[in-house]
Amino acid sequence: MPSFFERARVSAIWLLRLESLILVGIVLYLIVATFTSDVSAPGALVGEIIFALAGAGGLFIASKGFAQSKSYGRAPAVLANGIAMGVSYFMVTGGLLAVGIPLGVLGLVTFLASLFGYSE
Repeated sequence: MPSFFERARVSAIWLLRLESLILVGIVLYLIVATFTSDVSAPGALVGEIIFALAGAGGLFIASKGFAQSKSYGRAPAVLANGIAMGVSYFMVTGGLLAVGIPLGVLGLVTFLASLFGYSE
């Protein structure tokens, strides 16, 4: 039977890859939205696309660290999901429950899996 750390490590791999895939989906949506709607601030949109691509790449690289049982993916994964939980809090307090609650749950679960998914 796999240990607690091994289960957390495998969970972290898949959750980080899921988050990376979600960010790629957001990038694709933003690119399509560029052609289907009026963009009032193209510079901001390009910045969001670049930031989301960097985040997706970072999360995927962090998942590779967990897959290789290396420690280099742990800190970025914990930090990114801690930030996601903070963003979720502000979404919920702002009334955007449909996005804030799922983001908070995914962020919390991935945060815990990343936190406990590595042992020396």
